Amino acid sequence: MEFITACLIAIGLAMDAFAVSLGVGTAGCAPSRRAKLRMAFHFGWFQAMMTVIGWLAGATIATFIDGFDHWIALGLLAYVGINMIRAGLNPEMESYPCDPTRGRTLVMLSVATSLDAMAVGLSMAMIKSEIVMPAIIIGVITLGLSGFGLAAGSKLGEKFGKKMEVVGGIILLFIGLRILITHLFPGVIL
Repeated sequence: MEFITACLIAIGLAMDAFAVSLGVGTAGCAPSRRAKLRMAFHFGWFQAMMTVIGWLAGATIATFIDGFDHWIALGLLAYVGINMIRAGLNPEMESYPCDPTRGRTLVMLSVATSLDAMAVGLSMAMIKSEIVMPAIIIGVITLGLSGFGLAAGSKLGEKFGKKMEVVGGIILLFIGLRILITHLFPGVIL
């Protein structure tokens, strides 16, 4: 696979992770550099590994998961998005009951944003493409865009406060709906 093609695929795959990072940044839930790096790293790692898993799985597992992966992504993103909207509308409420850059919430967000990477890995296996370099490119670009999203979201959150949590939550809901619609109606481009 050509380097440019791999970069374009990586940018497309990283958009969900970027948007989630933007939302987490606006909520002020990743205040330290360490927390931002941890989240960006996990998003990049999951994107790269899901690509490899899709490539290794072949048609058997990917076909099974393809029937419901979009519902899982919608559910996970909707859960986080609704919490962010509720917290943005209620000054005393926090978006996340725990730090989204740690534990179960981090894994949940990482999985939700990387399910499409499995399908990309499967398609790469079908065209007999190598996987190592594209997976590295996908991981690195996702890490970079996620870090940028966290930093930009933090700045927006500082400037506009709790309103940005509502915006971030709405973005997450739209990402979940976009994933669902594009899987249910393959011809639709959103």
